[in-house]
Amino acid sequence: MGDFLSTLYPWTKALHVIAVISWMAGLLYLPRLFVYHAENAPAGSEKSELFKVMERKLLRLIMNPAMIVTWVAGLMLAFTPGIVDWSSDIWFHVKFAAILGMTWFHHWLGYRRKEFESDTNTRPGRRYRVMNEVPTLLMIVIVIMVIVRPF
Repeated sequence: MGDFLSTLYPWTKALHVIAVISWMAGLLYLPRLFVYHAENAPAGSEKSELFKVMERKLLRLIMNPAMIVTWVAGLMLAFTPGIVDWSSDIWFHVKFAAILGMTWFHHWLGYRRKEFESDTNTRPGRRYRVMNEVPTLLMIVIVIMVIVRPF
């Protein structure tokens, strides 16, 4: 299995980066759609129905598949021999914690989308503006852990 993962390493890494970029685009854009939906589209309006379609398609057609591919390719990279020293690489554990945070945020957005879908959202646009910073902060931690490897 190790030889197989080593042979695929460059392709797996490329796939992982492509998936991460796609996932991040969605994680940054969906909260912005929620801001506009909460502030400019009253429940039942034509605008609200348009936002619902946009939000659903973004989550289901782009974000969900991108998250799954990110996880699968990331685990393949992590288990490629020689990539992670499990006994001493603290950077990987910090990165993994940040990825779990990113995954939590993804699911939080999914629950909020369901609230908009059923016209039960009670959060103001400001809340989504603040939450929009979460994936950026997590991304900074992840990139520093992978590139700098400070621990």
